[in-house]
Amino acid sequence: MRLLDGTGEFTAEVVASQEGQFRFFAAPGTWTVRALSRSGNGQAELTADGPGVHRAEIAVA
Repeated sequence: MRLLDGTGEFTAEVVASQEGQFRFFAAPGTWTVRALSRSGNGQAELTADGPGVHRAEIAVA
């Protein structure tokens, strides 16, 4: 999983669990979360407006 900031710049990368769960610690703002896998790729836009857990579903095709 990759995290891109509002300008599309690479910010962080983590490995998702076998269940597809992942976590980034990021400041409030607009982010793109990108999934890269052998099965395919996908991405989702996410706006974090403050502290807490913000969920995103990413379809991989």
